[in-house]
Amino acid sequence: MKKWSLKKLYLGFDDAKFKEDLEKLDQLILEVNSQSIDFKNYDKKSQKMERYLRNEMALTDLVDKLYHFASLTTSVESTNQEANKMVNLLQTKLTQLTEIGTIFVKWMKEYPNLEEDLKKSDLLKEHTFYLHEIQERASHLLSTDLEVMIAKLRQTGSSSWGKLQSLLTSTLDVEYNGKIITLSEVRNLATDKDPKVRKNAYEAELKSYEKIEDSIAFALNSIKGEVNTLSKARGFESPLDQALNNSRMEKETLEAMQGAVVEYYDIFRKYLQRKAKLLGHKNGLPFYDLFAPIGKNDTTFTIDEANAYVLKNFGSFSPKLHDLAKRAFDEEWVDYTPRKGKRGGAFCANMHVIKESRVMTNFTGSFSDMITLSHELGHAYHGDAIFGESNLNSNYTMPVAETASTFCETIVNNAAIKDVKSDEEKIFLLESSLQDYTQVVVDIMSRFIFEKSVFEGREKTVFDASELKNLMLDAQKQTYGEGLDENTLHPYMWVCKPHYYSGGLSYYNFPYTYGLLFAKGLYAKYLEDKEGFVKVYDELLGATGKMKVEEVAKLANIDVTKKDFWKGSLELLKKDIELFLELTE
Repeated sequence: MKKWSLKKLYLGFDDAKFKEDLEKLDQLILEVNSQSIDFKNYDKKSQKMERYLRNEMALTDLVDKLYHFASLTTSVESTNQEANKMVNLLQTKLTQLTEIGTIFVKWMKEYPNLEEDLKKSDLLKEHTFYLHEIQERASHLLSTDLEVMIAKLRQTGSSSWGKLQSLLTSTLDVEYNGKIITLSEVRNLATDKDPKVRKNAYEAELKSYEKIEDSIAFALNSIKGEVNTLSKARGFESPLDQALNNSRMEKETLEAMQGAVVEYYDIFRKYLQRKAKLLGHKNGLPFYDLFAPIGKNDTTFTIDEANAYVLKNFGSFSPKLHDLAKRAFDEEWVDYTPRKGKRGGAFCANMHVIKESRVMTNFTGSFSDMITLSHELGHAYHGDAIFGESNLNSNYTMPVAETASTFCETIVNNAAIKDVKSDEEKIFLLESSLQDYTQVVVDIMSRFIFEKSVFEGREKTVFDASELKNLMLDAQKQTYGEGLDENTLHPYMWVCKPHYYSGGLSYYNFPYTYGLLFAKGLYAKYLEDKEGFVKVYDELLGATGKMKVEEVAKLANIDVTKKDFWKGSLELLKKDIELFLELTE
């Protein structure tokens, strides 16, 4: 049972250095807030801006260190009350910066002769993109008093409605085979080898939602209503325009990507129909068999074997990627195995302040666990690329967040498919990837269509649970088409997915599609020029925090506003589907 080490941050909450930094945070918050008087006029404006940026950088480093120590501790020790209290304390302290942050952004809106000042100061020039983005954001701000009020009201508005959805789904009792189990447990049965288990679990899951559907419908209506109101007040055409703005993405890019996806629905439907046939279904694949395993793979890994496999294949890409992963293994960056009190899933936390990352997995030795490890290490590689930038230039948006992780996953997955000895194993690995592709391309599109329908409908009405179910079914029919059996779809996908329940993050769906297809397109570029690509790739990752997604793509001579690029990426997925169809003929 290998655990990560957080000693590079602190030795514990009783560490004198931790207590010292906590006091320093209070002093720095006071220092930042004292600048409010500076922003009443534009006398010595460039010096005022430099002072604010230096304070922001110091504050970002300090919070990065304190917050990561507390939050990483809670992720593997959920009952650690000291860590939980510290997370809450730090969140509360940071709310003290809402007012000064708003004042600064509004001051930047009318800042005279910004371009001239940027040329005169190395510090300001380095943060040109950051400052331009703040200026642009200023045009969508309301008055300072209103912004502070909204931040407070959200705690009893969308934030509370989101917590309600989380509470109701995490505590929902599901009656399955005469026992009471959790929603997570019943949904995990979707991957079971036994078809009866999958079908019974699906039916039990749908039945359980009846107990909470009205409450969660109320939560969804309330959140989307709040977002509609605020996005209009801020001058956005729609919540989608606001989401694109937050993603640093042009509408033209989204439309090109989604237009290409629609053109490739048919190949995904052929895959689903073949899977249905293999499982003995005649009218398309039932929703409950979307994640049914196909083929056979008994390959298992110890932690050391998984590490060695990842290193071997990362090394085939570049020594730098290999060395980054080796450093993660040697210096205890990874917390591998599940244990009581450790949260589920996997993630990577990039810590700019110490130029290192920490990776959490729940490794049990399966092939998918090894792929998950390579995925998360891809995030660590992205972090390593961004650590060369100022911490204010290191915040990249969701669409590019999955680039390096998907790229690394592709490297290892492709190698694994080549390494297998039997068709049964190859089919298993290939079909596992196709399940993921279908979710990220087809299912994500259904989620986008559903959310757009809810936002537009909330302008005129309030939806009851029955209407929301119909919207979801319609979205699934539009995207999955004849690939799925229309009599066994999933009308409650809006209940169980937390992505819809944030007041500050709408359309938490299309960035996943962007991440997968952009990474696949980059991988195609790599295959064309393995030697020259690595340098371009590293520069591209390093620039993701200080460019729009279109500009980042141009570094690799990619135009993401054109449908042709996205079709090229989808062609790679199509080849995998065609290989699957060939192997299962």
